[in-house]
Amino acid sequence: MLRRTLIAFSLLASAASQAADYNCSVTPNDDIFMTPESVQVIGRSGDLVITPNGDITLNGKNIAATEAQKQQAIRYQSAIRNDLPWIKQESEKKLATSRETVDKVVVKVIGSDSNVRKRLTKLEKDLNSQINQIIETRPNGYAFHHEAMKNAEAKGKQLVNESLGGILQDSINEMGRKQLLSGGDANQALQGMLGNLGGLQQELETEWKKQEKSFQLFGVQVCSKVTGIEQQRVSLLNSIKAK
Repeated sequence: MLRRTLIAFSLLASAASQAADYNCSVTPNDDIFMTPESVQVIGRSGDLVITPNGDITLNGKNIAATEAQKQQAIRYQSAIRNDLPWIKQESEKKLATSRETVDKVVVKVIGSDSNVRKRLTKLEKDLNSQINQIIETRPNGYAFHHEAMKNAEAKGKQLVNESLGGILQDSINEMGRKQLLSGGDANQALQGMLGNLGGLQQELETEWKKQEKSFQLFGVQVCSKVTGIEQQRVSLLNSIKAK
């Protein structure tokens, strides 16, 4: 039962990171820096800078782009401006949804004074910090750091695993204490605590089933946006180099 409860906690606690880890065929390999003045993409194909009106600079050289190429560049930088903030904001929203869902179950089963709620708030804050390592919010825009993805993923899993141990221990201690305070012998208290733990597990599993499709859909949406951006990058650079 303890193992199943831990798994149920894990499903919801790491839901946002699971969505972000959706098996996408495209892996970003460029850093992106977005400001009101330009979108800069640095990586495999050099240093590409695009202004909102479609002016293009590649490796420090101005590109005499055709009107069609300018429009292509405008669409590419517009996609980055729309999709990069969206991915970060939606990741944070999904994380908040996970925390709020588990928090409601904790209040219902354990109580509003449970220390588990503080652990959940801290975990959300720590995971948001990892999201910001990948898509960094800056005073003048956003920066995407592709090399931070693997490190943030590993750190995120570590944070979840470390938090889950404390969450489960707090749950057992708090439910056991309430059973003892309610009276009865030790055996009755143990049976009551195990019953509450089973109820907690069922509540968490029910909530996960309600939200599973939403998180999977989010993973698909992120993959679609990342794939679209990459395809536009390749198409634009191929067009420029073909001149």
